[in-house]
Amino acid sequence: MYFYSDASTVTCSNFQSRKPALVPPGCEMYLKAQLSWNVLIPPENLDHEGLMLQRSIILGLLEEFANKKATKDHGYFIAVTTLVSIGKGKVRQESGNVLFPVVFSCITFKPFKGEVLQGVVDRVLKQGVFLKCGPIGKVFLSEHKLPDYHYVPGENPVFLNDKHSKIEKSSVVRFMVLGTRWAETDREFEMVGTLEGDFLGPI
Repeated sequence: MYFYSDASTVTCSNFQSRKPALVPPGCEMYLKAQLSWNVLIPPENLDHEGLMLQRSIILGLLEEFANKKATKDHGYFIAVTTLVSIGKGKVRQESGNVLFPVVFSCITFKPFKGEVLQGVVDRVLKQGVFLKCGPIGKVFLSEHKLPDYHYVPGENPVFLNDKHSKIEKSSVVRFMVLGTRWAETDREFEMVGTLEGDFLGPI
């Protein structure tokens, strides 16, 4: 069975599995993973024919998938692609809920050092700029990693170079990942990047 969560849109048509694979440049951050989760179904959603039960399990899986957001190992959960199997349910005596082990395939988004990504400028500070990149809301490019750019203060501050290339709020910028950090409390990744390299900068 194939289906997608409608919570996110995937814009790359090629994905990297957990096994080594040839992946076009720019698509490495998308991964294929097969996971095994438990889905809890309340007794009122159980039926004898099985069709409503399967629907309830799928909806429960998608809800859990959206709520979990991300993990350190797999990155951000983007879409469920295949329901592989549904195991035998186990009744919880205290509530009557039934716990079903579910195996499924999904697409995740996890950045790696050295990858070239695109982000949208969210804030411009004297110390550098903050970008948003897909589900990652905190990508920092230090002023020291913006070669040939200098800070121009004002009501709408910008970074400008001698060729009049400008980095300002809402600019789309191509950058290279220098490093990532997993913030367990917020369940999200933070990144630092650079424009030091060929073909990097505002698009």
